[in-house]
Amino acid sequence: MPQDDRINLPSTASQVSRLFPRKQAEEMDTVTKDETKTPYEVGMTPKPEGSIEVIASTELISFRHVDEALDAKMHLVNQAINQIELTPYHWKLFCLNGMGYAVDSLLPILMSIANTQVVLEYQPSYNRGGQIGLYVGLLVGALFWGISADIIGRKWAFNMSLFLASVFSIGAGAAPNYIGWASLVALGGSGAGGNLVRHDRFPGIFTGRRAMAGHLYGLMVGCWSNSSRPVRMGLYANPGWRYLYYTSGGFVLLMSIARITVIRFHDTPKYLLCKGEDEKVVTLLRNLATKYGRECDLTVESLASQGKITSTHSKKVFSLSEIGVHYRGLFSTKRLGISTLLIWFSWLLIALGYPLFYVFLPEYLASRGAEFGQTSTYITWRNYVLAQFSSVFGPVLAGYMCKVPVIGRKYTMAIGAVISMVFFFAYTAVRNNAENVGFNCATSFAINIYYGTLYAYSPEVLPTAHRATGNGTAVALNRIMGIMSAVIATYADTSTSVPFYICAALFGWMALVSVLFPYEPQTSQSV
Repeated sequence: MPQDDRINLPSTASQVSRLFPRKQAEEMDTVTKDETKTPYEVGMTPKPEGSIEVIASTELISFRHVDEALDAKMHLVNQAINQIELTPYHWKLFCLNGMGYAVDSLLPILMSIANTQVVLEYQPSYNRGGQIGLYVGLLVGALFWGISADIIGRKWAFNMSLFLASVFSIGAGAAPNYIGWASLVALGGSGAGGNLVRHDRFPGIFTGRRAMAGHLYGLMVGCWSNSSRPVRMGLYANPGWRYLYYTSGGFVLLMSIARITVIRFHDTPKYLLCKGEDEKVVTLLRNLATKYGRECDLTVESLASQGKITSTHSKKVFSLSEIGVHYRGLFSTKRLGISTLLIWFSWLLIALGYPLFYVFLPEYLASRGAEFGQTSTYITWRNYVLAQFSSVFGPVLAGYMCKVPVIGRKYTMAIGAVISMVFFFAYTAVRNNAENVGFNCATSFAINIYYGTLYAYSPEVLPTAHRATGNGTAVALNRIMGIMSAVIATYADTSTSVPFYICAALFGWMALVSVLFPYEPQTSQSV
């Protein structure tokens, strides 16, 4: 945004002590504020006549006893964000970030759909190489983009991740052999691995909706999946799966172009704040407010008066000590440390349950269809599309459930996990095709109530300075278990009901962990 878009407002600096008209329970790591205080009374400029009064926010995590300057400045920035509220820029960013979730859903679905036909064409000695390659790539991408995003910023991951995923996905369609295909699938995964680690620019209103675009895209992939059926034409014996990769890779390429043309991406104000770049924080928020006719009373002086942030970066940025700072920051308080571990454990659990259901679902559907006397490939993929379509509405319902005061984020996940567990156990009682399709759709819907909320909850309860590292590690652990699911599938019969019993038990654990989460962000703001 141009520099001359700034607006000049009067400024004053307040004393540090005036920033904290609130009580703190140290053992709970939370902050309670005097709600009669407005942003103009806690370090911003004097309240202009006729301006809108904004009630002070409550920070989810308090760093007052770790880094008082960070705690104070984060409070001021949250106040400024509350003043500006949602703008068209945020809605554009919402859609563009949703493309990242879409690609994260797309790549495993592409691989699972194409794998059977690729194996038929190349006859490899080990037929799970594609899945292992994909998850290794996603693992490397999550760690690389996650840790680097906290060091050099989110901009590179935002602009490059989809482009890399699209190029390698298109290349996978032209693979000359099975090893080449698996390698390109892995490289595509390493690019896409940056899509889940830096979606932290949204106000809380988007919680529960962030993952919805990913499930919408699953429907598109399912509609294209019929092209992967065995046919004979042209140079290759079975070009259907190749067309699937070309089409999907081309669509992702369009997404990557949209990311650099629709908006000019800037690093988040809180990331810049943690780097000590107060002027850039104020300029970014002021320009955004000016462009969309909003109020923003944050000043450089009010931030500078709170002191210097000392806990977010090491002296040498590109070093092991810098990485250590970000991991230690995730455990800077006891409560935050427990929260971090439970988030990582949740991603481990869903990583085993989710692939067992989705990645091996085509094999299971085919076997159940044969058992019921239905062998049509068309019907198998039709049922697959119906299951994907049903999953779209899980995050939609989760978005509304998150707003219910007695439910919130934690119990939305718990309810979704319990419902999923019930459907998994009930699935084994299926006796005909109609029940088979119905339970698949219901299970897909319930799973994504949990998964959609977990996607949104994880970055909310991780501190900005270390958020990409924490989220990247969570996703990396998720990918490790994805690799394990491939190993399990090698020695287990995924066309039987056994995976459903395993998934049911896993979702039971997920429900318990959700209830144990120490933070409920429903009425608080991330820091």
